[in-house]
Amino acid sequence: MTRSWLIAVVLFAAAVALPFAVPTYYVQFASKALIMGMLAMALNLAVGHGGLVSLCHAAFFGLAGYVLALLSPGYDPASLLTTLPLAVLASAFAALVIGALALRTRGVYFIMVTLAFGEMLFFLFHDTSIAGGSDGAYVNAKPEIAIAGRQLLDLGSPTVFYFVVLAFLIATVALLTMIVRSPFGHALAAARDNERRARSLGFPIFQIRLIAFVVSGAIAGVAGYFAAAQFGFVAPQMLGWHLSATVLVMVLIGGLRSVTGPLVGALVLIGLEELLKATTDYWKLIEGIIVIVIVLAMPNGVRQLWPLIFGTSEKRETKPATVAAEARHV
Repeated sequence: MTRSWLIAVVLFAAAVALPFAVPTYYVQFASKALIMGMLAMALNLAVGHGGLVSLCHAAFFGLAGYVLALLSPGYDPASLLTTLPLAVLASAFAALVIGALALRTRGVYFIMVTLAFGEMLFFLFHDTSIAGGSDGAYVNAKPEIAIAGRQLLDLGSPTVFYFVVLAFLIATVALLTMIVRSPFGHALAAARDNERRARSLGFPIFQIRLIAFVVSGAIAGVAGYFAAAQFGFVAPQMLGWHLSATVLVMVLIGGLRSVTGPLVGALVLIGLEELLKATTDYWKLIEGIIVIVIVLAMPNGVRQLWPLIFGTSEKRETKPATVAAEARHV
């Protein structure tokens, strides 16, 4: 435990020192990677911990970005304290509606239903005049926090934006860790591993999965909000299934049953893409081959390397007896 905390402190110190040690371009690149890591961790709550393979999380991601674009007052900055909660609420509500319907199915049918809902939202923004249609919409000024006309926080600064994203990422890690280690998280894992046994123990399976799906969608909304704020542009492609599939690859690279594994997977995939783009025109082909090799060689994700690198042992999963004992808490 002491060694794990030491590693966490070292990584945190490195993340804090990053903006002061590298050029602005790499600060912006790091912000993008952290945002995608946040989205990957959100998806992993449903996929890795809940056993729900969703192909519509990009819809929650893009929907939050569109909320920011629609609420931004022209060329003036929007209020972070107003637009962020509304964007997250919109994503959570969409996850609630989609989850309430999709969770009535199982297996491949659940995958197809989430894919269908995601594509419905994609074409809603693509084929209509909402927020520019297929051309998308601009966020001309990054959100800010201002009180009585005095600016307290300006996301227009790359360094400030990076630290805000880092703070939300740390909050996301803390929230997901608390959820996974709680009786609720054990119940969610029990439903994933053996739904029939979990139901016989008295777990409200549908409600547990729906809550996890909504929380996952809300976190995806936070990531989408900051992605729109960073790039100053939203387009229907942000809601497409291609992005959902890419994020699912990040989850597989990092490790399905780890809170921070998908974050590592996002950093690996985005870093690999950036490196290959600078070295070859056939970067997509090479990237695909490398991803296949990683998945085949490390089926549990790159987190398998952590004991070799850091000398730590992975935490054992919750035993069925422990899950049964905690059923009364759910």
